[in-house]
Amino acid sequence: MATNDAAKKKPLWLAIEEQILGLDAQAFAGGDLEASIQQVAGDLDGAGYKVSKYGGKMLDLRFAMDAARKVGHPLLQDLNGAVGALTLDDVADAYAATSRIIDDLAQTWPTLKIANNRGDVIAMVQQARLDLLIVNAKGMSGDEGIRYLIEKEVAGDVITSALDITEEKLAEVNAQIAAERAERARVTELAEKVADKSNEEKVRFLFDNNVTEELMIEIAKVDQAAIDGAKKAMEEEIKEKERLAAEAAAKKKAEAEGPSLEDIPADEMIDHIDAIREIMEFSDQEKEIRTMCEQSGLPKALVDIAVTEPDKLDELEKQAEG
Repeated sequence: MATNDAAKKKPLWLAIEEQILGLDAQAFAGGDLEASIQQVAGDLDGAGYKVSKYGGKMLDLRFAMDAARKVGHPLLQDLNGAVGALTLDDVADAYAATSRIIDDLAQTWPTLKIANNRGDVIAMVQQARLDLLIVNAKGMSGDEGIRYLIEKEVAGDVITSALDITEEKLAEVNAQIAAERAERARVTELAEKVADKSNEEKVRFLFDNNVTEELMIEIAKVDQAAIDGAKKAMEEEIKEKERLAAEAAAKKKAEAEGPSLEDIPADEMIDHIDAIREIMEFSDQEKEIRTMCEQSGLPKALVDIAVTEPDKLDELEKQAEG
């Protein structure tokens, strides 16, 4: 996109004041005043302001030089000092802060009351706010500084430049913030569903929906004591559920493994041994034998003997036949 170079330049009154700020005290002495004015005009001409070619611009320069001579120091000395003394609390409202500065300085520097100049002072105050925010952000650890500037609605390109981070990193943090906001919205909706329930019921419901304790306290307005109490009760319930689950698993395992050798009736023992022998004729690999025996529902105790002491099957068969 094309840009207008002139639009990038500072307003003339501010450029004049910056030139005056750079002069030494001798420049305002009677004999040197005109030479100083011509010097500033030449410098401004070189910066593209064409002051020497226009009577109105030269008049603005002469007024500014005369004002600085009368006060005894440049306008920017006071203005920069006032802006530099601002705190973040002061610049929470840039327009109010600007009004205070102008009210304080306008009696000495009437030029600040000019409407167009006021906008430039507002810009200085806004820049001061940005500088303060960046200083704060740089003092934070991890991603906190990035989050801080995003929260303060600082432009993305300013954040990447000020904190020396990549656009990818900024996008990553923005995505995290978006996810956190979505989670807060989800928890808010969940909390509304149990708004009329007891704290214990709220906590149980929110735990069941994977809500963190921090968000329970912040959004659902339950205290830590209620959370701890609910957690204790839930832990006991969980232990009981785990005990019952372990019992059920043991029972299921026992059922899958079948009866012990002593509990297998003689006629069934003979049938099982015959079935195992048929499987062992098909394969001599232990893993395959066990798999096929399990699929056939043969007792594990008998299968263990078949794969470790196959000759003992004959002995068990004779005992079963009586």
